[in-house]
Amino acid sequence: MHDILIGSAAWTDKSLIDCGRFYPKGAVSAEARLRYYASQFPLVEVDSSYYGVPTPSNSQLWAERTPDDFTFNIKAFRLFTGHQTSPLALHKDLQQALHKHFDGSPPNVIYYKHTPAEIRDELWRRFIDALAPLRAVGKLGLVHFQFAPWLLRNREGLAHVEHCVEKMAGHTVATEFRNKSWFDGANLESTIAFERELQVVHTIVDSPQGFANCVPLVWEATHPRYALMRLHGRNRETWNIKGAASSTSRFDYWYSADELDAMTPEIRQIAQMVDKLHIVFNTNFEDQGQVNARLMRRVLSGNQRDEGLSDRP
Repeated sequence: MHDILIGSAAWTDKSLIDCGRFYPKGAVSAEARLRYYASQFPLVEVDSSYYGVPTPSNSQLWAERTPDDFTFNIKAFRLFTGHQTSPLALHKDLQQALHKHFDGSPPNVIYYKHTPAEIRDELWRRFIDALAPLRAVGKLGLVHFQFAPWLLRNREGLAHVEHCVEKMAGHTVATEFRNKSWFDGANLESTIAFERELQVVHTIVDSPQGFANCVPLVWEATHPRYALMRLHGRNRETWNIKGAASSTSRFDYWYSADELDAMTPEIRQIAQMVDKLHIVFNTNFEDQGQVNARLMRRVLSGNQRDEGLSDRP
């Protein structure tokens, strides 16, 4: 188990705090919540970096508030992964530069390929700078690129992935594809070979099946040191929900002990192939991610029924 790090995606979701089940009553500050979370789990995925590029001061505080052996996986900024991005997500000076580029009338959303190269380069620089404090103390794990569902496995898609990996040289990059074209038919073996060639970490994805923006559960390790599994739940009814105020509606799912137990043979096999296997629960309604992570830990240790731990509160 020391080679398998288990945690959740984020630790500050509003519904997690509001449910009142995970954090002690006295943990009311950002510092207290992170310190408590880090006392319970060895790994967390930072998702706020997807919505806006963090600052070095953020990372410095995260480093100071966690144990020496704690690990942060950082989610890549949404513009880098091909998602539509509001100009308001950029720093103020970059908003002004964008405003000038579009002669005072920037679009409501921008995409990577339409963003001026000098602004893109500056965003990459700031993103990498923001990771430096964590990297300096050995707490930076994987930089996770969850690519947009419309990024296809074609010449343009392959080139963009290569571009992102090149920009993140010196960091350990994890790739998560969200379009089935990456794994359809013969593309499955080609995609795994592509990830191995780039020396990126293939993301083992557990999610509902049968949608264009879903990929199969592919048990592969493509990096010599790391493997990553992300569990999004299996809620077909909410997977492509429209108009949700937050992702908590989409990833509303409680894994059962039996569902997690069914995956343990493959998990153990993957863990034997790498130095560290990261398992991240992206089920994030209330304390689902934390309950699921604790349950997975019990299942892998063979004690899923110990201490009265159930599938849900």
